[in-house]
Amino acid sequence: MYTLENNKLKIAVKKIGAELCQISSVQNINEFMWDANPTVWGNHAPNLFPIIGALKNNTYRFENKEYKLSKHGFIRNNPDVVLHEQTSDSLTFKLGYNEKTLKSYPFKFEFFMTYKLIDNTIEVTHTIKNCDEQTMYFSVGGHPAFKCPVYQNETYDDYSLEFECEENSVRHRINMENGLISSKTESVFNNSNLIKLKHELFNEDALVFKDLKSRKVTLKSNTYGAILTVKFKEFPFLGIWAKPAGNYVCIEPWLGIADHEDTSQDFKTKEGILSLKANETFTATYSIEIHNNHLV
Repeated sequence: MYTLENNKLKIAVKKIGAELCQISSVQNINEFMWDANPTVWGNHAPNLFPIIGALKNNTYRFENKEYKLSKHGFIRNNPDVVLHEQTSDSLTFKLGYNEKTLKSYPFKFEFFMTYKLIDNTIEVTHTIKNCDEQTMYFSVGGHPAFKCPVYQNETYDDYSLEFECEENSVRHRINMENGLISSKTESVFNNSNLIKLKHELFNEDALVFKDLKSRKVTLKSNTYGAILTVKFKEFPFLGIWAKPAGNYVCIEPWLGIADHEDTSQDFKTKEGILSLKANETFTATYSIEIHNNHLV
């Protein structure tokens, strides 16, 4: 495990999967990340690449060949990730292609995760380099789980998610049997910018949004006000999720999405898929700001 600290925040990142696993106040006892209780959900903040969510039958086709990839791809829980660079305020991790990845993903790549600590904010940057002679296709995104409630005298129902803009976006329902996006939608907003948290909100899996106007969302306590804000300007999709029994909420910026039930399974035409030409590099950053009044 590797750590960074300034006069406000301390963060920790696991080598395995380059997974952010701690965001703490330096001056008080406040913790802001889910503790990964394995009886509920044993992760903190998996990194998602080269797919997000599930593939139909865990399978896709590329150039007339079939490949198998499990949900969210192969970065999370991957022991082959290594620390690439460490500075006074940043940690960068790397996974390069190898024989194992080429069996499930036929592209030569380098994947980097950088965590940079700036005052009361963590910048999370994904960098993908195409080392191949062909165009590569991929999705990438985050899955950070935030502690909820933060304070002992609160309950889960004391919290809400406040979006930057008034929204009318619908959630795209997930088929609980196969993890795929269905054709069913459900209204979540009605010219409003608030989702009140309650455990049963996640009885039918994640809230998946494709067309939010907002580029930031704030976790708020009825008692203590704004706790943290996730800014995701470069990410068109957003997932909101928790296990119904979990005292946390995941705010998930995505560049990509799970397969639709009606998918052709052609990787090149997968919804939300990105393409990167030979020898080019792609970056995308989201940030987590912890509001200062919880750090003193």
